[in-house]
Amino acid sequence: MKPSIVLLLILAGLTVVLAFLLWKARYTRAVRRDTLQRSLAVTAGKVFEQLVPYLPGFPFNPKDARFLGSPVDFVVFDGLNDGDVRRVVFLEVKTGAAELSPRERRVRDAVRDAQVEWLELRLPADSATPGD
Repeated sequence: MKPSIVLLLILAGLTVVLAFLLWKARYTRAVRRDTLQRSLAVTAGKVFEQLVPYLPGFPFNPKDARFLGSPVDFVVFDGLNDGDVRRVVFLEVKTGAAELSPRERRVRDAVRDAQVEWLELRLPADSATPGD
């Protein structure tokens, strides 16, 4: 084989490798940027959810709302601040066209099917002592 053909093949190979490395660097940068933007959006959404009771149009007294975050955003003890709990409401906050997750739908369905109950867990007095 002529040295000029070998040199051309080497240069072509190096060009392909260089093009791949440039593509990989750009792709990696784009993926990282996208991941960061999604993470910021999720964090902003979680902060926003906690502020919802203080926004105009929230249908309950903010003092009656307790933030859970998961599997539902709030449990509202409607009337608690007035000393007369009228109902307990499981409240999920969504924006835009967002839909309930499968877990959220299961919780919604359990509440709608009245699969809700009150339990008290009483522990022995000595079980609260650390180091036993």
